[in-house]
Amino acid sequence: MKKNKFKICVYAITKNEEKFANRWYESMKEADEIYVLDTGSDDKTVEILKNLGVKVKIKEIKPWRFDVARNESLNLVPKDADICVCTDLDEVFEKGWRKKLENKWSDDTNRIYYNYNWSFYENGEPAVNFYISKIHDRKNYIWKHPVHEVLNTNLSKENILTLDEITLNHYPDPTKSRSSYLGLLELSVEEEPFDDRNMHYLGREYMFHGEWNKCIDTLIRHLNLKNAVWKPERSASMRFIGRSYKALKRYKEAEMWFKEAIKETPNLREPYMELAMLKYEQEDWEEVEKYINKVLEIKQHDKIYINEPNCYNETPYDLLSLSYFYQGKISESLEAIKKAIAINNKDERLKNNLKIIEENMK
Repeated sequence: MKKNKFKICVYAITKNEEKFANRWYESMKEADEIYVLDTGSDDKTVEILKNLGVKVKIKEIKPWRFDVARNESLNLVPKDADICVCTDLDEVFEKGWRKKLENKWSDDTNRIYYNYNWSFYENGEPAVNFYISKIHDRKNYIWKHPVHEVLNTNLSKENILTLDEITLNHYPDPTKSRSSYLGLLELSVEEEPFDDRNMHYLGREYMFHGEWNKCIDTLIRHLNLKNAVWKPERSASMRFIGRSYKALKRYKEAEMWFKEAIKETPNLREPYMELAMLKYEQEDWEEVEKYINKVLEIKQHDKIYINEPNCYNETPYDLLSLSYFYQGKISESLEAIKKAIAINNKDERLKNNLKIIEENMK
């Protein structure tokens, strides 16, 4: 029997994910060994995993922190492992990942970037796709931060490879609560007040919770941090500040921040879309047309986590069709709605709009 080139171990944390356990195992079984830290399931997760041959340890983490749980699960992996693969039970590798990994990994490799499909459109096409790097060597990494945890290394310089051939798909449980995130993010910022990533995530979380003024204040703090230099994330902070002002019905401030986001990243669709949506709500159809055309001029689709699905689905053509229709440009409206339906032919509202537009052509 041919010996594997490297010893590869998958490790994960879980709690009450019996519905995903079999599917996850089938995806991960290309590894030599699989280790799971169960943090207190009261369903059949542990039983299912053990019956599949997964090595499971049960330990509750109190107070709860994702980094502590991740490090406890990593500690389950034996020291002689060459490659550690961290996943969650709601994630699935596309088949053949091990062979692709072994073909590129070498003895001096430390970590791998690979494709992550975080969400999907209804037609099954990826909606948000970016690179993640949770495949790493055994010796040089620990997890850091109470939530939105990241791998931290003791290396002065990492040897990191990018493997577009490996894809991990995310199929989350929509019923699962993320209520703990806000408190953990507040703790993260308290622990490291100058960490730009934590500050951005906290501001975004305030937006998710509808705490508009806290969102604005926190993201302005993010933008003023010396190490907040990654333009796509800075642009996202500006957009979220704009959204918060829009929710507060302070439309001039919202428009100002969306325009600041455009200045920061004129190469991204997202800030133009934010302005188009603002103008849509204000029924300023000429401006909707203007900014949607700016959206459509941008063809690139960078693999970054701040991508917004509505910038790349039928939404731009939907808005363009509406803007044309209300300006009396019926033939242009018809052309745009057909393009929207070509992308999403299951949306009944789009089909009804098509009928209305066609009636106005007569």
